[in-house]
Amino acid sequence: MGIDGLIIPDLPLYVYENEYKTMFEKYGLKNVFLITPQTSIERITQIDTISDSFIYMVSSAAVTGSQSGFGNEQLDYFKRIAGLKLKNPQIVGFGIKDEETFDQATKHQKGAIIGSAFIKYLAKNPVSAIKDFVANII
Repeated sequence: MGIDGLIIPDLPLYVYENEYKTMFEKYGLKNVFLITPQTSIERITQIDTISDSFIYMVSSAAVTGSQSGFGNEQLDYFKRIAGLKLKNPQIVGFGIKDEETFDQATKHQKGAIIGSAFIKYLAKNPVSAIKDFVANII
């Protein structure tokens, strides 16, 4: 039991690199950086260079749990990032709620993060039904 890594969305890259990276490494912690469709290639490359974990690809600027699916803009974003051949795997988050969105997110990336849809499912179903939720996604 313990903590393997952190997602600190507002931690500037240079602050992590200059003030926290050594401490993270000392304690075996991973820092997960986020990118969005608006993140520049230069910044994505910087993140990939200093990261030793996966890169969290925020699928859009929408609030998590509010999307109805992925459009061409998001699908193009997934392809564009895959084309960069980054050293760290990319995992898509925001908007993953069913088999269709899971398949779209993982066609070019290594995985998907399911948050809001999972919490909504748990609110209506027992923990023992988690396997059913997963079976309906993948």
